[in-house]
Amino acid sequence: MGYYNSSESKKKRTGYFASSFSGLIAGALLVGVVVPQFTDVDAAAENQPRTVETASGIQNVSDIVTTDVTEIVDATSAAVVGVTNLKTAQQNPFMPAAGAEAQEAGTGSGVIYKKDGGSAYIVTNNHVVEGAERVKVTLADETELDAEVLGTDVWTDLAVLKVDSSSISTIAEFGDSSVLKAGEPVIAIGNPLGLQFSGSVTTGVVSGTERLVPIDVNGDGTEDWQAEVLQTDAAINPGNSGGALINSQGQVIGINSMKIAQDAVEGIGLAIPINSAIPIIQDLEAKGEVERPSIGVSIMDLSSVPQQYRNSQLGLPEDVTEGVVVSEVAPGSGAEKAGIQPYDVIVELDGKAVNSVLELRQHLYTEAEVGDTLNVKVYRGGKLVDAKIELTESL
Repeated sequence: MGYYNSSESKKKRTGYFASSFSGLIAGALLVGVVVPQFTDVDAAAENQPRTVETASGIQNVSDIVTTDVTEIVDATSAAVVGVTNLKTAQQNPFMPAAGAEAQEAGTGSGVIYKKDGGSAYIVTNNHVVEGAERVKVTLADETELDAEVLGTDVWTDLAVLKVDSSSISTIAEFGDSSVLKAGEPVIAIGNPLGLQFSGSVTTGVVSGTERLVPIDVNGDGTEDWQAEVLQTDAAINPGNSGGALINSQGQVIGINSMKIAQDAVEGIGLAIPINSAIPIIQDLEAKGEVERPSIGVSIMDLSSVPQQYRNSQLGLPEDVTEGVVVSEVAPGSGAEKAGIQPYDVIVELDGKAVNSVLELRQHLYTEAEVGDTLNVKVYRGGKLVDAKIELTESL
């Protein structure tokens, strides 16, 4: 979590009232022309001030302000919920475990995207509910519901929950993230820092699309995946994870996932594009998992193998410096049937060079399907060998 402080030097200015007043008028005109984003041009007609005279004779002027932002928030915020991860606290070994209650282990946000019969469905982040013994959902009106985790996916950081729908009336509408442009205004709704700040709203713009961010999925210090994300400058903090990134039409175009908070970095929030999330959501809802293809091997980057072993055990030519080393082959897998052996070095898939485990995984998970046959080139004992591997479902 990052806290950001900003300060501006203040200087006294005297004797320039006329010029300052003129500057304020000019500045106000410029703001009205240049920054139309989420403003309502009919606000002046609709938002008439009300004058109330108090007992002391002092007049209060009350303005009811309605803008595009407030209208969108009014229409969509009830579809954004709090998600609480509950786990049983580690017990004192000398105390009886009976009666121990699950306690809050983390909080995040979620988006209600579907209501079907007696159930409602919520998308959130995998890391929000990971390892939970129970999951609790808190609606905008503070109603608490027990949630069932239908499925999670560590690679896309998505999860789907199911709750009773009797208390739910607002459902989010998914938009089209493929048509987003840099500079387009967006709204982030979620629960930063937990339910204490539930339903918080921040605004900004789309800072970039199709950003690739390296992810260490298993926490071993090695990048396992590259997530494609939307970049926004709308403030996204811990607890916003799983919340909604909404466009100017009130449609969800991203699921907020993470925030870069470093000393030299500010205003970089990231969200999973909704077009990428929808097929994952559908799989998790229907099957509880995402079906992905597998070659059937355990692998490691060639770059992690010391040079002497590349020559002595792998028998590689000196000009081969990148690829993926096969360490084990699963019995009955497509790789075994294709004749792949331990110490083979995969360098090409379907005519594309493969330089790392990350690139191999990206190819399998984004460009191939279960049942496809891959054309593979491997180095075996210093010779380049062709193989055809039929992909099976990941175990």
